[in-house]
Amino acid sequence: MENTLNAWDVSHYGGPDVLVPVTRPISRPKAGQVLIRIRASAVSRADGMMRAGQPKFARLFLGLCRPRASLSGTCFSGDIVAVDEGVADFKVGDAVLGEAGMQFGANATHLCMDAQGSLVVKPNAVSYEEGATLCDGAMTSWHFLTRVTQVRPGEKILILGGAGSLGTAAVQFASALGAEVSATASARNHDLLRNLGADHAIDYRATDPLKRGMNYDIIFDTLGVATYGAAKPALAKGGRYLCPVLGLRLFRDMLLSSVFGGKRAKFAAAGMAPPAVHREELSEVIALMGEQKFAPVMDRTYPFSDLVEAHRYVEAGHKRGNVVIV
Repeated sequence: MENTLNAWDVSHYGGPDVLVPVTRPISRPKAGQVLIRIRASAVSRADGMMRAGQPKFARLFLGLCRPRASLSGTCFSGDIVAVDEGVADFKVGDAVLGEAGMQFGANATHLCMDAQGSLVVKPNAVSYEEGATLCDGAMTSWHFLTRVTQVRPGEKILILGGAGSLGTAAVQFASALGAEVSATASARNHDLLRNLGADHAIDYRATDPLKRGMNYDIIFDTLGVATYGAAKPALAKGGRYLCPVLGLRLFRDMLLSSVFGGKRAKFAAAGMAPPAVHREELSEVIALMGEQKFAPVMDRTYPFSDLVEAHRYVEAGHKRGNVVIV
């Protein structure tokens, strides 16, 4: 077994160039842990925000002056190469996928994880590249559409940012749950949205998707490009505005809308849910893949040595679906 791992260090907050390749000793599994040889890992918009320490109040959790956990990457897939003798749920050779969470370090060649963490066996039908993306866009969108709110058949949903990793997953999930799906994207991505199950593709550059009186039951703002105040006129009575990007304005709107009126603003830190919830949600998403109701949209794959370039591409804001490091 190798004695060293390759990883990417984030010693201070900033742009993609703060990422620096490092070599470190491999940690052997401690009590209840497994050692994973990473085969693929994701690069997401959330990864870029954490690298930059944005929004700034997130530094209360990430580290005030610099990242507390200095390695990059959260979502991964790979093979178990060593287990602690107390681990019963996994064995050497198992293919797995999961999320490192606040431990970080998924953009690496090896990772030690708690066997009771956000980790599940990867089915053979799911590629390593696909598996590495499931804890980002797929699990987050599934959490919002089934836990933060419950999409019901026949409801009208608008997905802002339909071509990203959360958006492409949300379009498929909302369609599978029986909703009437509208989604925004640039015109070049409209065929993609329709192929994923969107009933209506909206060019946000040409049309205001938040017109008064649209009567959407749900508006899922996957990128935080709008506000509850801007979305409220387009919501039906009792409608819900969902957003995974927390800011002070959204926090205020959540508090106020919970007290006044029937329309609601909602947020959840899906990645901070207990590992048992993650495992349950991942199993549900994988089941949808088996039923051919969901497939991750793959944009670009970069070699491990090009992580900085992958971050630059994601930060440019034009990706379609998911970006993966192999």
